[in-house]
Amino acid sequence: MKLNITETLECLCTQAGPSGFIGAVAEKAAELLKPYMDEVSVDRLGNVIGVRRCGIPNAKKLLLDAHLDEVGLLVIGIEQGFLRFRTIGGIDPRILPNREVTVMTTPPRLGIIACLPPHVQSSSDQEKSEPAEHLYIDVGLTQDRAEQEISIGTPIVFREPFFQLNETQLCGKAMDDRACFAVLLMAAERLMQRQLDVDLYIMGSNFEETGAQGATVGTYAVHPDFCVAVDVSHGKTPDSPKDGVFGLGEGVPIGIGPNMTRWMTERMIAKAREHAIPFQMEVMSGSSGTNGTVMQISREGVATSVLGLPLKYMHSPLEVVDIRDMEAAAALIAAFTEQLGREAEER
Repeated sequence: MKLNITETLECLCTQAGPSGFIGAVAEKAAELLKPYMDEVSVDRLGNVIGVRRCGIPNAKKLLLDAHLDEVGLLVIGIEQGFLRFRTIGGIDPRILPNREVTVMTTPPRLGIIACLPPHVQSSSDQEKSEPAEHLYIDVGLTQDRAEQEISIGTPIVFREPFFQLNETQLCGKAMDDRACFAVLLMAAERLMQRQLDVDLYIMGSNFEETGAQGATVGTYAVHPDFCVAVDVSHGKTPDSPKDGVFGLGEGVPIGIGPNMTRWMTERMIAKAREHAIPFQMEVMSGSSGTNGTVMQISREGVATSVLGLPLKYMHSPLEVVDIRDMEAAAALIAAFTEQLGREAEER
């Protein structure tokens, strides 16, 4: 049965899984990955790692990565029944007031990030953005009940619906980077009936939003010869900067810069042209800001490529991606994977 992109992405994105707390989404990711792999496991850091062996003795290894963790919040205290919190990963505090959240208790509890109405604010207060440490979450409990039912250190995620914005664009939380893990599933599906000359590893990693610890450990364990980090790129909107943003539906951004091995980048571009896959160039003059940064320097070093997926409203509760870009990225990864072992030897 062909992978349904919308259903797959909804299944992944509706799970609660901020950095360090991805158990539920890792379980779903492993389940979705199993049909395409010979083995799937979850390591000590929560990374989901699958392998499809090509059957060639001493074959080279290709590792594809997309992180599963999302940005979120963490309870640090309780005052008058309201929760105090800090952020997990980079979140603009301007988007927080009056936002619905899910507190990851058992069972989960709903809450609202409290905000004062304009009627009781001074004119100067209305012009200011409150930092996260000044905000509270209303869970409708007394102090005693809140202390009994919600522990310090409980993670929290945004609570927003998953929906289709138009014929090709999908909207929801945690598209960064579960949309890219869905791309890896689509690529694995494309490769199902194709003979490979590399052992293919697919990783859904943990902790990208807080320091890439998952990719560091997972890459070290796999010890790949080649790796491709797949992460979201900033989507173009009317108010976005002129540079460093990418139109949705216009193709997959291919990273170029010091974090990418030059021949890997050139091969990715060549495969896109050969197969008429729409692509864009994403220049990264320093760190790519992806797991590719740590994957490249694992052990004695790994030949690295970075692919993007245009996404609007990054690190917000409602992120938007385009199915056409996901399909282009999956097609490019599949084309890049085929004959990689032989063509790498010939270069």
